[in-house]
Amino acid sequence: MSKRIAGTCYFKADGESFNLRGSFTVSPDPYEREGVAGLDGVHGYTENQRVPYIEGEISDHADLSLKRIREMTDVTITAELANGKTYVLRNAWAASARDLNAGEGSMTLRFEGLECEEI
Repeated sequence: MSKRIAGTCYFKADGESFNLRGSFTVSPDPYEREGVAGLDGVHGYTENQRVPYIEGEISDHADLSLKRIREMTDVTITAELANGKTYVLRNAWAASARDLNAGEGSMTLRFEGLECEEI
């Protein structure tokens, strides 16, 4: 039996859909661990906080306002993936510059937030 693991997915900010292109990343983890090795073997690991994010390449169109996106703070971002998983990034803000690729009619949007959960 074959199962779909990738393909069609949806990217929304406070319920407003964006026209998602090919590149899309969900990074929900609130921390990362790094191993610590000494001369006598592995001592354990360190754990550091990190900012969860959802990032995707979207299509530009006449109704898309870069100013409105730039001003987005305290929004809820939803990522619905082809494999049936849904991630919600809460208390999010539009992060990084929005560089418009005029030749492709696309840009990458990155939203960072306080927490991202799989629902």
